[in-house]
Amino acid sequence: MRGDRLISILLMLQAQGQMTAKELAERLEVSERTIYRDMEALSGAGIPVVAERGINGGWSLLDDYQTTLTGLKESEIRALFVPLSEQLLDDLGLTRISEEARNKLIASLPSVYRQNAKDVWNRIYIDTRAWRHKKEKAASFEVLKDAIWKDQKLKIVYQRADGQTADRIVAPLGLVAKGSNWYLIASKENGEIRNYRASRIHSAAPVRETFERPENFDIAHVWQSSTKEFIERLPTYEVRVKAAQDILPRLSFTNYFVRIIETNEVDQEGWIPVTLSFDTEEEAKRYILGFAEHIRIIEPKELHGKILNMAESIVAHYKS
Repeated sequence: MRGDRLISILLMLQAQGQMTAKELAERLEVSERTIYRDMEALSGAGIPVVAERGINGGWSLLDDYQTTLTGLKESEIRALFVPLSEQLLDDLGLTRISEEARNKLIASLPSVYRQNAKDVWNRIYIDTRAWRHKKEKAASFEVLKDAIWKDQKLKIVYQRADGQTADRIVAPLGLVAKGSNWYLIASKENGEIRNYRASRIHSAAPVRETFERPENFDIAHVWQSSTKEFIERLPTYEVRVKAAQDILPRLSFTNYFVRIIETNEVDQEGWIPVTLSFDTEEEAKRYILGFAEHIRIIEPKELHGKILNMAESIVAHYKS
């Protein structure tokens, strides 16, 4: 177990250049004290690991030391050959290249592992498309892809959430796929890093100016932090209801953004108390009305009257 960890440390330092003990500890799920002991073991084995003190310090390998480790465990081979989403590869123009790379990897493996690697492709398939969700069109996607590799600033016309458009000069740092949708991660002229939904970028044109990427920029960390903040800022409207038993499996299979917070045991009348969370009251009304007599509202009590008014309006509309 420790031997695997020492190899992992060596490969991470080789790939990243420099990492702190804290970063290594988090990645390997051990304590920082364990990392320091591992560094002593590597040093004692003749591996030139060096520590640099200070705010920007960390552990690194001396003089671009490179290991010749080539052995792969069976589980690591499986991880390498788990297929990626065909749709996302196609968006990036990498479908054919990915297949060629896979074939080269298979050819480079020892024969004893070759068939095992091929089997992964027949046992796991990843499809990121929703059942009925129409694929979003990103008119300037090719321009975005080109700019992130060239570190070239872009002038974009972006549609905000309120429907208004605005011109912006941004430094494109990377692309993130969320489900089947793409987002551009870019820094504004003041250095603030923002997310832009690619389908809402009406146009994008390169400007005659390149930029330097932020030091230690980590796109996964930026995305995870921004999505966490986004979710925390979302409005919530909780509703306590009683649901008929036969609709319980269908409660979360709708077009509404609803979350089931809590489900309790069946009561004496055969109903199941459920706590639901919506973004807005309007979404809650439309959702509950759609289940008609199969849902009873417990709280908030004023929602009962509002849904009744909606139902009466619908009846009056069709009577007229």
